Amino acid sequence: MKQATPFDSMAADYDQAFTDTLIGARMRQAVWRRLDAAFCPGAHVLELNCGTGEDAVYLARRGVHVLATDISSAMLAAARAKVERAGLHELVQVEQLDITRLAEHAAGPRHFDGALSNFGGLNCVADLAAAARGLAAHLRPGAPALLCVMGPLVPWEWAWYLWRRQPRKAFRRLRPGGTPWRGLSIHYPTVGALRRAFAPAFRLRRVSAVGALLPPSYAEGWARRHPRALALLAACERRIEVLPPLPWLADHYLVELERVEP
Repeated sequence: MKQATPFDSMAADYDQAFTDTLIGARMRQAVWRRLDAAFCPGAHVLELNCGTGEDAVYLARRGVHVLATDISSAMLAAARAKVERAGLHELVQVEQLDITRLAEHAAGPRHFDGALSNFGGLNCVADLAAAARGLAAHLRPGAPALLCVMGPLVPWEWAWYLWRRQPRKAFRRLRPGGTPWRGLSIHYPTVGALRRAFAPAFRLRRVSAVGALLPPSYAEGWARRHPRALALLAACERRIEVLPPLPWLADHYLVELERVEP
């Protein structure tokens, strides 16, 4: 199944534009700390919106089995190539999958030990409750699900774009009904809205900030000019990442859910 998506055009330079940047690396490391705590070697994890496969490769190097899925054929091609270069094809399987049709996955439900969705894949989903039901069917009771989602309230973004006299961009995440982007509608659910959408199949265990003190990825130029300030902000954020209201004021927040016994 091949499906043209807005993400296909991003695949070729996604790692250069985000994964390999100073800010992107700091944000991904913040998520990886929680992946280390959630997934043990030998576990089987379902990854949604795997992108170029950076997280799948990281987990596989720790001995975790990953079914890495994405809707974008170009992203999947990049992920397969990355997995092959790393020699991890026995631990990582790459498949095309639309999050909104998770319950209809042709292979049928598989009872995974956990799930991961990193850096905003779920922001493209209008019906989070339906996605939650589909994901629940694939996870065993007690399995953790780590979801990194873009939030609606980002003071860094407000200041960044207001300084540049771009108020529409500054407050785009607050637009009712979502923000148009390349033919899609991007939604920015609050932590509470996400928790309610995933209940009762999932219980919220933890929420942390990923980019509250750290600036958003488009501030890479600033980060390169101030690497020491970036390192200090990253260190401070990791110390207080779960303290309210930080997760509610972050570029992304990371919710850690637990699959509840049906």
